[in-house]
Amino acid sequence: MSRYRNGSDQAGTVIAIIADVFALILGLWILMYLLDANRGNDLVQLVRESANWLAGWSHDLFTFDEAWARVVAGYGLAAVVYLFVGHAVAHRLHRHRH
Repeated sequence: MSRYRNGSDQAGTVIAIIADVFALILGLWILMYLLDANRGNDLVQLVRESANWLAGWSHDLFTFDEAWARVVAGYGLAAVVYLFVGHAVAHRLHRHRH
């Protein structure tokens, strides 16, 4: 039984870390966009493509007139959802242990 509990703790930790990394990528893209990062740079392209994939469901969800507001709202929403859902699942797995 302790082996199962340890596994659920590890799974919860992994899920929380993945959620954090996803949110970090999305937040990094928002920052790069707002600071007008060079889109010809390989790192900027990698972050942009990753953020586009992660926020595919929320990208262009909002129709603000300003492009920066659409980016902040769409990618920011995705980041918040990943954090909320990822940490809720991790908490549930950790709680299941006890």
